Amino acid sequence: MALDAGIGGVLLLVGRVLFGGFLAFSGINHFMNTGMMTGYAESKGVPAAGFGVIATGVMLVLGGLGIILGVYPIVAAGMLAVFFLVVTPMMHDFWAVPEDQRQDEMTDLLKNVELLGASLVFLVIGGEAWAFSLGLTLFGG
Repeated sequence: MALDAGIGGVLLLVGRVLFGGFLAFSGINHFMNTGMMTGYAESKGVPAAGFGVIATGVMLVLGGLGIILGVYPIVAAGMLAVFFLVVTPMMHDFWAVPEDQRQDEMTDLLKNVELLGASLVFLVIGGEAWAFSLGLTLFGG
């Protein structure tokens, strides 16, 4: 069932812009603050932290834009889901940080779990034709 240009399509577009826009902006932040983010990743024991910051920035920008534009949404949502599955427990290990950092890390972990959930929803609906999209899908949605 295609998600047409009615109210459902408009609401989906708004959701896509909010979700994808937040993630694309977060990815751009990886490029604007590479040094700071690399230091944080190194403190978490991430191997090749500088490369990881750039690679995850690319994932966030491409995934976010893919959701906004409806370009290969299954690939975009899948890439985002993988990002959140790998990065969340590695970077926001609230159980392993000093007490004064615990609440911030738990908040960031929970935020990422929410974003993982949204990525999974977009993964499921990515096979449907989306109104207001470029309509490029793997399966001809």
